[in-house]
Parts: sequence; structure tokens; C-alpha cells
Amino acid sequence: MTITNDQIYIDKILKGDANAYAFLVEKYKVMVFNLALKMVKVREEAEEVSQDTFIKAYKSLSSFKGESKFSTWLYKITYRNCLDLLKKKKQYYVNETIDEITIHKIKATENILEGIERKERAAIINSCLLKLPEVERSILWLFYFEELSLKEIIEVTDLSEANVKVKLHRARKHLLTIVKNNVEPELINHYGRK
Repeated sequence: MTITNDQIYIDKILKGDANAYAFLVEKYKVMVFNLALKMVKVREEAEEVSQDTFIKAYKSLSSFKGESKFSTWLYKITYRNCLDLLKKKKQYYVNETIDEITIHKIKATENILEGIERKERAAIINSCLLKLPEVERSILWLFYFEELSLKEIIEVTDLSEANVKVKLHRARKHLLTIVKNNVEPELINHYGRK
């Protein structure tokens, strides 16, 4: 489906065809839920955020100007809803300190991860991603898993280009530290590497 197809449904909705919204919900429900789950970490809360996102999007659909993709606009609503929920809960995440990362440490960690099957690797990376603070986690998720461009991430997060680049860089380093501190010892013991 293209942006044009989304616009056809948006036009139908704006002309009073509320049933046309079901198409957009069906098309984007997984995308919205995945971002919400990455940010809030609790399935029930992610479902609540997803529902709230689609309600807010429906109510403010007339403000969608088509200057960006509809999916980017939905990401922005989802992102803000997640931040609002996290602020309400006043959750604070313990940040692990970021050691100085050297090429040698990065290479050693990469070599260990190469020994793991793809499925195990995905589970490990997901587990490590969940240890990141929500903003870092969401930016990495949007960039690598949803493959949004920097421009789209800037639009979703309302951060400056420089700020997004810095946060993306820090998130990568932070994730590498988490992988190294939490995964590497288990793998060394399991695979007998040093």
C-alpha cells in the first residue's frame, strides 16, 4: 500500500465514512503496538497506548496534512502517548554506566554473538534492548527495526537532528555495554571462549 492509498481512506473518513478507519487500524496496529511495547515494556499498557493512539488519531485526523507519511504521524502520536504514560507512572530506569568502548571490545562481543543462532541472537538483543531507557530504546527501534529515516525519527520525536544523532550514537554504545556486561559472561561459559 502506498501513501496515496492511505490518503484515499483518510479522505473517506473525513467525508463521514467512519468504517474506512478500520482499514487504517488493521494496517498499522502491529506497528503501533510494537513501538508502544518497546517503550512501556508491559503488554497491557502497550495495548492501552495503542488503543489511545488510534482514538487520538481518529479524533485529530483532520489535522493530518499529508506533509509526512501517515505511519510517521501515527508513530509520533504513539511516541508521545508512551512518554505521557511513563511520566504518569514516574518510572525511572537505572542506566548502566557506559565504559569506554574500544574497537577490541566491540569486535570481541561481535565474535561471541556470531556463535549464536539467529533466533537466540534476536531474543538476546530484545532482552538487552528492554534494559535501555525508553527514549534510547525507541530511537534504536525506529531506526533499525522499523527502518525510519533520521528525518522521520526527528518528526516523530520532535528532537533536533543533532540530538537524534547523539541519542542514536549513545544508544548504540549503551546497548553494546549492556550486551557486553550481561550476555558475554554467559556465552563465554556456554561456548568456552575467552
